[in-house]
Order: sequence, then structure tokens, then C-alpha cells
Amino acid sequence: MRLSTRIALAVGATVPVLVLATGWLLLRLVAADLHDQQDTHLRERATAVAKDARGLLRASAADRSAAVEQARERRLFTSALDVGVRLIGPEETFTGGPQPDQGVSLPESAPVPVTLRAGGRSWRVLSTRVTGARPGVRGTLWLFAPDTAGEAQLRLVRRRVVTVALLAAPLSGLLAGAVASRASRPLRRLRDSASGLDPRTSTARLDHAPARIAEVDDLAHTLQTVLTRYDEQAARTAEALATARSFASAASHELRTPLMSMQTNLEILSEHPDLPGPDRDETLGDLRREHARLLGLLVMLRELGRGDLVEADAFGPVDLADVVEASAEDQVRRHPLARISSDCPPGLRVHGWEPGLRTVVDNLLANALVHGCEDGRPARVDVTLGASGGHAILVVDDRGPGIPPDRRAEVFERFKRRADSPGSGLGLTLVAQQIDLHRGRIRVVDPPTGPGTRIEVVLPLLDGAAGTETTLPLQRNWMISTAGRPQEFHKEDS
Repeated sequence: MRLSTRIALAVGATVPVLVLATGWLLLRLVAADLHDQQDTHLRERATAVAKDARGLLRASAADRSAAVEQARERRLFTSALDVGVRLIGPEETFTGGPQPDQGVSLPESAPVPVTLRAGGRSWRVLSTRVTGARPGVRGTLWLFAPDTAGEAQLRLVRRRVVTVALLAAPLSGLLAGAVASRASRPLRRLRDSASGLDPRTSTARLDHAPARIAEVDDLAHTLQTVLTRYDEQAARTAEALATARSFASAASHELRTPLMSMQTNLEILSEHPDLPGPDRDETLGDLRREHARLLGLLVMLRELGRGDLVEADAFGPVDLADVVEASAEDQVRRHPLARISSDCPPGLRVHGWEPGLRTVVDNLLANALVHGCEDGRPARVDVTLGASGGHAILVVDDRGPGIPPDRRAEVFERFKRRADSPGSGLGLTLVAQQIDLHRGRIRVVDPPTGPGTRIEVVLPLLDGAAGTETTLPLQRNWMISTAGRPQEFHKEDS
């Protein structure tokens, strides 16, 4: 059912009810006015006939002649005009005019007009005390007026109210339908515009000109928001699907070599049960290393996919000093012979994803500990944290052989690693991914003194205590491409 039809039916049903309610109130008011007129007339008649009633009581008390008493009685009834009169004296009762039967009991007193129902009829009744100066001149004067004087007017008003209610139903419904149909025209235009949109086949989106109708404009804004979110979620779904495909491709490619190596070692162990002790130990050591490499590779691929799918609402205020200190303590426990020195003043807060920032520091320190050894001695790593120009600067120095300038860009590509590296080739890729998510910068430079490698990370500091809104990169496909170029072949030397 159309909205205009619903409005027409609602108005067509409501208006007659309102007319009837108003008519009922009007009838009550008209009836009250008619009663007031009758009551005023009764009071006027009571004042006019009081003197004649007092004279009639005096004549009755003085035992005047019947002619005098009848004359006084006619004068009383004549002055009463169109109202009924009943004068109750000490010894006699005089009645005249329209009034209830003598057998109908009257109220004890009615100083103000009241309604009396008797014999299927209604009467307005008023009583007043009549007293005279002479003893024995006392009685009660009752005046009666039929309570039907305004019945004709009330019937007329009642008929007109019902007539108006019957006419108002269709007329108000038709008028409301016409007005509602015209008022809902912007809504129909919005419906026509939205019905032609198909996000699956077209990139066209809702183009709505403000109709200056709050509900229509709000609905259009809501539809535009829904379509925008649909586009975002569709893009994220496609991105997640591509990430999953790339994960499967990368995992199958990178896992092939260690798995084949493990298979070869297992065949050696199974086919040569009497393998000499040194050869057996060497084979088991190879198995352990390949197993560790497999686990590390799977963990890194999982973290890379996790970073590609993180949402903006996971970001919040993070103190970088706490992250660096926690990561350094963890690395010291894992590498008790290594020396890690840190200079991290507290209070440098960024708007970031804490697990991602912890991944950055963990992988930078792990990379420095693995590749920062000098002459076979335990690694020495220096970590400093500072601020400059509204940015936090994290510096990690090691004393290893360093990275040639022509190969510094490719260290952030996935599966790029030295031939003797025990890692998966994804540690610095994870670092570059998280720096990109946090709108930061990273570079590899020469340390100021001596050999080694220095990695500098620059992140924007948090503006104010309330935080800032995070806008993530539209394209997050580090599982598919890294450092701005596709990685169709995951490792050149595999």
C-alpha cells in the first residue's frame, strides 16, 4: 500500500472521529445554554408570582370567601404564564399549569433548578419559601417547566454533526491523499534514483539534490552512506581474497624447499638406521633448523595477513617508550649473551595499533641481533627514541657488517634474505607494512661511527590528548606486493 494511501485512510478515519467528538462537546454546551435559559425563566417567574402566592396564602388563612380565594388563585396562575405552579400551604395545596402528577414525590427543597424525571418526561423544578407577616401565612411555592424546550435545537445540532462527520470522511481522505501524493513526490524521485543502482554491475552512485525535506534528505544520506560502506566492504573483501590467494601461493612456494629438505633428512634416517653418531646428529640438527624455519615462516605470513586486514578502530594512543622497553626486555631474555642498550624517554605517544608497533620493534631488534654480530662475539644493539618536528624518531644501531647501499631498498621486500640468514625473509617486510599503516617513514643508513647498520623509523606524534582520526591506506596488499612493486616471484634464489 502506498504511503499517500495510508495517510488518506488515516486522515479519513481520524477526521470524522474528531468531528463527532467536537459535536458531542457542542451538544453539551448547547444543552447547558438551554438549561440556563430555562432556569433564568423559572427564577423570573418565581419572583413575579411570589407576591400573588403570599396573597393567596393570606386569603386561605383568613377564611375569606370562596370568590376571593378563587380570584387570588386565578391571579397566581395568570402571573405564572407558561410554567406550572404548585403552592403548598399549611392546610391547602393549589396547583395549575403543566407539572408532574400529584403522586410524584418532589425533592425536599430545590432552591436552584434541578431536573426531575417522572412518567417518561423531564422537568426543571424550582422551589422557594413563601412567608407573610401574619401568623399562618407560610408555604412552599414550586414551579415546573418541561425540560423539552431545547430538544428541537439539540436534535438539529445532532443531525448536523452527524452529517458533517459523514461528509468529512471521504472529503478529508481525498484531500489528504492529494496532499500526501504531492508531498511524497521527492520520496518517489529518490526511490526511482535508488532503484536503478546496482553496485555489482555499475560504479554509479546515488546523486541526490536536497529536497529541503528533512526525512527525504536524511534517507538519501543514509542510502549514500550504505552504498559507500558497501563499496568499502567489497574492496576489503576483494583485498582479503587476494591476500588469501597470495598467502596460499607464497606459503606453497616458500614451504617447498624446507619441506623437501626435511623429507630428504627423514629418508636418510629411515633408510640408514645404523647411521654414525656425528652424521645422525648433523641430520637431526638440519631437521630442527628446517622445522624452526617453517614455524617462523608461518608466523610471519600470519602476521603479514593480519596487518593487511586490520581496521581503523583498532588504533588508539600508544606510548612508544613502553613498547620499546617491553620488546627490549623480551629480547634480552631470549638472547642472554647479547647487549641491548636503550634510551627511551617516556611520554612520546602516537596514534597507532599497539600489536603492530610491537611487531616493528621486535623485528628490528631481532634483525639487529641476528645480523649485528662482529667477529663472532655477541651482538651489541643500541636503541634510542626521540622527537623532532612533531614526529617520534626510533633509531636501532648494530655493529654488524652492514648493508650495501644498492641493496638497502630490497631488504623490505618479502622473502629477500642473505644466503646464510636463518630468518624467513619477512621480518623487515612486516616492519615496512606497519610503518606504512601508521603513515610513517623508514630508511636504512650508515651509523655515524664505525661499521654496522642504522635503521631509522619516523612516526607522527599524537596531536593533543584526545587523539586523531586514523585513515588507513586504501591499498593494503603487502601479501601481494611490497615496497611498491609486485612480487610475482617470491625469492630469486629458491
